[in-house]
Amino acid sequence: MKQEQPKHHQLHKISFAGLLVAMGVVYGDIGTSPLYVMKAIVEENGGLASINRDFILGAVSLIFWTLTILTTVKYVIIALKADNHGEGGIFSLYTLVRNQGKFLIIPAMIGGAALLADGVLTPAVTVTTAIEGLRGIPEFFDRFGMDQNIIVIITLVILLVLFSMQRFGTDMVGKAFGPVMFLWFTFLGVMGILNFSRDLSVISALNPVYAVKLLFSTDNHLGIFILGNIFLATTGAEALYSDMGHVGKRNIHVSWPYVKICLMLNYLGQAAWLTNVYQDTDIQAIEQLNPFFRMLPNGWMVIGVGFATIAAVIASQALISGSFTLVSEAIKLKLLPRMKIIYPGKTIGQMYIPVINTLLWIACSLVVLTFRTSSHMEAAYGLSITVTMLMTTLLLFFFMKQKGHSLATSLIITLFFGGIETIFFISSAVKFFHGGFVAVLIALVILLVMAIWEGANIIEENVSDEVNLRDYLPQLTALRDDQTIPLYQTNVVFLVPRLSGDEIERQFVYSILDKRPKRAQVYWFVNVDVTDEPFTQEYEVDTMGTDFVIKVKLHLGFRIEQEVNVYIRQIIHDLMKSDRIPQQPQKYSITPGRNVGDFQFILIQKILSNNTVLSKWQRQIMQAKLFIKRHTMSPENWFGLEYSDVLYETVPLVIGAPRKTRLKERKN
Repeated sequence: MKQEQPKHHQLHKISFAGLLVAMGVVYGDIGTSPLYVMKAIVEENGGLASINRDFILGAVSLIFWTLTILTTVKYVIIALKADNHGEGGIFSLYTLVRNQGKFLIIPAMIGGAALLADGVLTPAVTVTTAIEGLRGIPEFFDRFGMDQNIIVIITLVILLVLFSMQRFGTDMVGKAFGPVMFLWFTFLGVMGILNFSRDLSVISALNPVYAVKLLFSTDNHLGIFILGNIFLATTGAEALYSDMGHVGKRNIHVSWPYVKICLMLNYLGQAAWLTNVYQDTDIQAIEQLNPFFRMLPNGWMVIGVGFATIAAVIASQALISGSFTLVSEAIKLKLLPRMKIIYPGKTIGQMYIPVINTLLWIACSLVVLTFRTSSHMEAAYGLSITVTMLMTTLLLFFFMKQKGHSLATSLIITLFFGGIETIFFISSAVKFFHGGFVAVLIALVILLVMAIWEGANIIEENVSDEVNLRDYLPQLTALRDDQTIPLYQTNVVFLVPRLSGDEIERQFVYSILDKRPKRAQVYWFVNVDVTDEPFTQEYEVDTMGTDFVIKVKLHLGFRIEQEVNVYIRQIIHDLMKSDRIPQQPQKYSITPGRNVGDFQFILIQKILSNNTVLSKWQRQIMQAKLFIKRHTMSPENWFGLEYSDVLYETVPLVIGAPRKTRLKERKN
């Protein structure tokens, strides 16, 4: 059985709609960077009084070449070629190259955890920065002055509304994202031109000489560590790659030049404004000066703040949706425990994970309450995404080798980008004690859960006790025909974690024959195989030469919902049509002519047995996994069986050699 991929994923063609969607979905994060990049660069250097014209030109030059080398060359030109059936992102890239070594799961987990940490910080930073722009409005400043409490309150309210909206889906809002972000980029370009046109000489900032000079200039108080602030200009590059599946690579290729031009026009406009006012003592006295808002023409401040806030919300929405997708992929790849996933929109891409949404909201709110100002948050921002970029670069090395590039070429490209990103990482790591530890802590918590899950899976797989199902066919035949035992169910379905040939875990045969003899007309053993392709919907079936023992392997893409109940009912109809199993006419039914019997789904729950020999470390990992599993989504809900007849059976999980007992008989 094979199904075509959904039409909304056939996005290889360039279209006006695709270009607009790319504006709204792909560039949200990178599109809000002009709000805080120059602000962070000037503040970290000591304010306006500590900069000069060469410093300003050098900063813009660094921004331009960072956007060119990392965003344009690495991601738009190279990384977009590493698509998994149109899908991008670090987990999609991992599935392309994982056959080259089991160790590649490590960079995939590290990069995924860091990217999720970035999803926490982006909404906090962008929304707070936009709201701080209100201080440029005279009426607001006269009423509240520099009171940060009002900024924090407004930011928290916006975040609450934003996260509350997720449960309703983003279909309608999503359609507005593209046009709004197109207007936003146009607004960035126009505002930049208005200031840039007053000092066209700042175009010389595109000369890389200014960038190199600034790194070694005494006017640069941070030295090479200024790159930690420069990097904020390209933090959205990884999101650009991750969201490729929503819009298609060609739409990104066509739309990126316009986006980059608008971004650079705005940075040049900020540079022109700064070169004009950096010696002005009145401007120097302004607290938390933001060149983006200050360069706006008189009367435009309200429009600018409103527009920036909308853009910040859209950027945050893109990161939240991206976090849902990332978690969903990690679950399907067995890197995270199962969680409830809801699809409130019209497409599978519109998903909502309640637990993740709540955790993101709490974490974002805590970041705002703890750091309060965008300046403090920027210290935490950027560190996590440099880690993700480094991991992507490492996986791209194996992808290039897989595609036939020579080892030398692959190594040179990897070392080039890896070297640049390592410098950015070191520059960002300097901020560890100023807030960067928050990003690290968030990423480490996520990584710990992934490591526990993967480690426990490896332990179980290495010592799983499997039997040959074919050896038990005579007993299953006798049990089915034994009229002295009441019919347990027409169809008994076992969801098995592994199904290799005729091998199956002993516990499933034990459940049928020993725990309680289960006489049924048909025994189903169903395994879900998550494929490297994102939208696969196929199955394999093996009746083992019978018409009552059926092995089914569902091949589902890592972005496909695992509704086993629905798939099994389709498969049983297919098998009856081809006369591979007999029909199951039902005497009593509200459906006339029903020829499919009832189903009982058996789900095996494992409890770690004390009668097992494990190292202390392995036991801790297994207990941690079972603890997390008890507090996450049940298999019943995950496999779409909440309205089916489900039976849970508990079996002891015995790993390794059973512990030997040495009881002695006491004789009277």
